Amino acid sequence: MNVLLVDDSRLARTELRHLLQAFPDVTVIGEARHAAEARTRLQELRPDLLLLDIHMPGETGFELLASLEVAPHVVFTTAYDEYALRAFEVNALDYLLKPVQESRLAAALEKARAKLLAPAEAAPALPAPPPASEPAATLLTEHDQVFVKDGERCWFVRLADIRLFEINGSYTQIYFEQHRPLIPRTLQHLEQRFDPRVFFRANRQQIINLKWIEGIEPWFSSTLKIRLRGGPEVEVSRQQSVRFRELLSL
Repeated sequence: MNVLLVDDSRLARTELRHLLQAFPDVTVIGEARHAAEARTRLQELRPDLLLLDIHMPGETGFELLASLEVAPHVVFTTAYDEYALRAFEVNALDYLLKPVQESRLAAALEKARAKLLAPAEAAPALPAPPPASEPAATLLTEHDQVFVKDGERCWFVRLADIRLFEINGSYTQIYFEQHRPLIPRTLQHLEQRFDPRVFFRANRQQIINLKWIEGIEPWFSSTLKIRLRGGPEVEVSRQQSVRFRELLSL
């Protein structure tokens, strides 16, 4: 598990490095003193886990996360206890108060391991897509986390946990857990960023996560209706029904 430390205090970073030596499967691959430096390190190193301070010069840890389109798993390390609720609203794995205790750090690392090692849910696999105009590295995988903000609320969500993207006026609505936030993105933009082996454009209005399919039934005029776990049902257009059968049939 590769870890990036982000804290403006050199002493705090040194202490975390010392504590992490007790975990042989953890490697500290870099450090950052502030948000701007952290953004550069994240792009260069792509860590599995971010140990992130909240109060730093320039931007806070929350502001850093809000600026990222994709982020690793996050554990906050801070001297302030009043931000715990906000931390969990952005899906942080844990919230550690300084001075960080080894037992609490161990528990946070175990949560990170569980997330990183969780087996992917069984789902039909699509053939590899033809070469795209953009480099493959620009695609977001199902294991990536994305930052979602709707009004005053925000979340870090694994793409694997999102079952549906649906046009709602000039916005796109995202379905995960019980939440339905709206984001200012078009389906076309999202479709270009997603792995087509996991996310399928069912019709002009909706993109579905194939791993959330619970049932499929024939529908009118040779189309299909797909039932997603947790809802809703999605009617696949005639053209996309043909493509769906071609891609997933034996």
